[in-house]
Amino acid sequence: MRKVSETRQPSNGWPNVRVADLLARKVLAINDGYRVTNRELGPAGIPFVRGGNIGYRGEIDTSVKDHIRIEFADRVTEKLARPGDVAFITKGTVGRVGVLRSGQPEVVFAPQVCYWRSLDPEVIEPRFLLYLLSSRQFQGNLEAVKTHGSMVADYVSLSDQQSFVLPLPPIADQRAITRILGVLDDKIELNQRMRETLEAIVNAIFRSWFVDFDPVRARAEGRPPHGMDAHTEALFPSEFEHGEFGQTPKGWRVVSLNEAATFVKGVSYKSAELVDGSAVALVTLKSFRRDGGYREDGLKPYIGRFKPEQVIAAGEVVVSHTDVTQAAEVLGRAVRVPRHPTHRTLVASLDAVIVRPRGQLSNELLVGLLTRESFRDHARAYANGTTVLHLSPRALPAYRFLLPPPQLIGAYSRAVQPILGLIETRNGESRTLLRLRDTLLPKLLSGEIRATDAQKLVERETP
Repeated sequence: MRKVSETRQPSNGWPNVRVADLLARKVLAINDGYRVTNRELGPAGIPFVRGGNIGYRGEIDTSVKDHIRIEFADRVTEKLARPGDVAFITKGTVGRVGVLRSGQPEVVFAPQVCYWRSLDPEVIEPRFLLYLLSSRQFQGNLEAVKTHGSMVADYVSLSDQQSFVLPLPPIADQRAITRILGVLDDKIELNQRMRETLEAIVNAIFRSWFVDFDPVRARAEGRPPHGMDAHTEALFPSEFEHGEFGQTPKGWRVVSLNEAATFVKGVSYKSAELVDGSAVALVTLKSFRRDGGYREDGLKPYIGRFKPEQVIAAGEVVVSHTDVTQAAEVLGRAVRVPRHPTHRTLVASLDAVIVRPRGQLSNELLVGLLTRESFRDHARAYANGTTVLHLSPRALPAYRFLLPPPQLIGAYSRAVQPILGLIETRNGESRTLLRLRDTLLPKLLSGEIRATDAQKLVERETP
């Protein structure tokens, strides 16, 4: 095993090691992202991953829109990150950490993302880097050196990182820590995949019923719709008619969203009103994933004033009203907001609009309608602004869609509600596992708890 330079021994007996020494002895490599030009980007090639693609559970989304074109691949050879590399945001929301997992492609990170790589697994267990960079020691190093200022985003440079001093346990201890925390991460990842599968099922049902009209086509051809009971089948017509949207199920109406829903703009807030520990939290722009879906880590604890109608009930739909990217990646995104175990009251911020169904429309159908790409296209057409994009007040009311009869809307809601419940259950399990991991991480790295004791705790607390 290669030796590395060590500084003063901490109380647990593990050496503190300077990052510059690890780099010099070639047991560690670190690199930052690539400053891309528009002409180098395209729909295919090497995924170009931004800070927003790093999730709060440590996942990195590589199914991105932008890619480095193949003809420019030779320019980014030195910047390629590969499975096993651990990345973190170095500019803006400094410190969020993620890992490229087995099976994911090589990627190029944006300039605000840096990655670390173990070059010698007999000195640094590759996955241990994920936990080391998530630790209080590492995050404390970031906090100590990052720039602060109202005009410039927080930033940590490569040279700053080389000065860090971090604990490096013996390889056997690294592997023990990794094994214990890895069990929790694997369960979290399994829940994530299950959630994606359940979401895909809900989307497939919506598309089959209300976009492709599969049950109507089946009845028109004299055959029973696949996998549907007789009562639900009878709610669909057996013929089409020509209208504003072409051939559509007979009797279904085209309406504007203004006829079927009401809209509540969120509250404006000051940074002084964002205080940790509050039971009230704001659903903000960061609550909307760029690839679609809801992010619990986008919530901001809030102690300011708000109106009762600005409170979001569990299961209600909110739409992002602003965006800070010219690509409008978040503008017009719709999400269903679940109940949160810690923040008992969720309030819409100025970046969000609550869309409440009235009459025969339901939240379940509404979220299906507003997460379709046709709605995103509609919203982007109503975007205005330069540095910050805003959704025009006319955008939501003007959206037109095909409204099924109320009995069918009710049947759809009853069909998907149990699936949505399972999604929330999986999310709740992941929150519990994440809290357990975050509790064990500093105790394991400080030596406060032994690996054998942590293993017993994990076995007791997880199914």
